[in-house]
Amino acid sequence: MSKPLFKSALLSVIVTTLVFISGAGADDIKLPDIGSPADAIISKNDEAQIGRAIMRDIRNSGQVVEDPLVNEYINEIGNRVAAQTNEGDHDFTFFVIEDPRINAFALPGGYIGVHTGLLEATRSEDELAGVLAHEVAHVTQRHIARAIHANSRQSILSTAIMLGALLAGAAGGSSDVIQAGMAVAQGTAAQQQINFTRSNEHEADRVGISALADAGFDPYGMASFFDVMSRQNTRAPDQRVPDFLMTHPVTATRIAEARDRARGYPQIRSDNSISYGIARIRLIVDRFDTAKEAVAYFERRPYQNQNDLERYGRLLAYLRDGSYWKALDIIEYLAGTNPEVIAYHIALGDTQMLLQRHDDALKTFEEALALFPRNVPVVIAYADRLLELDQAEKAHEILLDLLNNVPPTPDQIRLIARAANAAGENAESLYYLSEYRFMIGDLVGGIGYLQQALRLPKLKEIQRIRFEARINFIREFMTEEQLRRMQRRPSSGISARNSQ
Repeated sequence: MSKPLFKSALLSVIVTTLVFISGAGADDIKLPDIGSPADAIISKNDEAQIGRAIMRDIRNSGQVVEDPLVNEYINEIGNRVAAQTNEGDHDFTFFVIEDPRINAFALPGGYIGVHTGLLEATRSEDELAGVLAHEVAHVTQRHIARAIHANSRQSILSTAIMLGALLAGAAGGSSDVIQAGMAVAQGTAAQQQINFTRSNEHEADRVGISALADAGFDPYGMASFFDVMSRQNTRAPDQRVPDFLMTHPVTATRIAEARDRARGYPQIRSDNSISYGIARIRLIVDRFDTAKEAVAYFERRPYQNQNDLERYGRLLAYLRDGSYWKALDIIEYLAGTNPEVIAYHIALGDTQMLLQRHDDALKTFEEALALFPRNVPVVIAYADRLLELDQAEKAHEILLDLLNNVPPTPDQIRLIARAANAAGENAESLYYLSEYRFMIGDLVGGIGYLQQALRLPKLKEIQRIRFEARINFIREFMTEEQLRRMQRRPSSGISARNSQ
């Protein structure tokens, strides 16, 4: 199902001002020292705080893709590349934005975003890994802090205006604030940014290609995608240039240099993983406005002439269309012949649920959980189905085991809160909801849920101690205004059930 485009000005601000401005000279391709003077301008902790603030606004926009299979895949590839260039100084989070435009971007603090349009535009996993390697290099090379340090005093002022606009927009969700800050900042130092961009891009290419090869991907993957995008620029004048070209200027010289760098590494033959195909197919199915359009797309070729990924796309389209029996025939074949593919187990269980074959579905998910313990997509899908069958205690149990071992997303925190509430664990449900509010930046709201939990009758002493300790901890990070808002907050809370 297609959703509205990500219209906030936030992404364009991030891409055009933070990620690709540089303070290095054209020939400066040295790695920044750990004790770089850039730290005096903006520390790594500052970068992390800015990144979290922007990320909260992006999540609140509703355009972050919450598909566990897609999220797990993009983080697997991203972290595989990041491990080759990151010496433990940065924590990375990779996510996908639902937007058909071809683009990717990096935020301060290691947040790397990829548009669905870019993921679909890649022709291979090596090309996708090349884009992620490039964005990772922007973070590890600290191009934001280096830009602020190396620019003139006037440029420092303009960059400060941009950072302030980002923080104000992230805090208030106002694109007008962001655009106003950008108008002033761009008018102050536009030419400096253009000049410095070239240096940053070349450095990100160099470091990224090295990480790409070290991670076991084809080092030509980055140049290959650049070449694809450069050809997009030769289209008819009335056709829009991809955003990737606007934020990552690609020239014939740059493509040639990327290829030259790739020649310096041993040749690597890398095949696309099944997870790459699964992620792309899921996004393709989801982009159609109607189920009928999705079905028509995958029925263009006879079933017998399709490969397994095309058949997987067809069954997903059938599920959207309500053609459950047609979907069952396909998924039983796929799961039977490819038992190592997690997505097929999930699709089989989902199809059985839709056909009211509940016992078969629960068996399918139990077997998948045994084969892939604590796998995020499996656990999330299984918990959802358990909740549908009013087996909330079991859902809460498996989610708690998962989230105690795997860092959760806000969406997953909300799911375990729902499971705990349905299981009658009201205090724990309120605790999870407080953590959800903290994750999206609402410290006052989070403490409100903990205070509501403390007023519950029959609260266990261990829970009281835990909740009070959490409140005291969070208060240390609150501003004076937040503390005043907390004091003014009505004593009556919102029920856990209604808040979800």
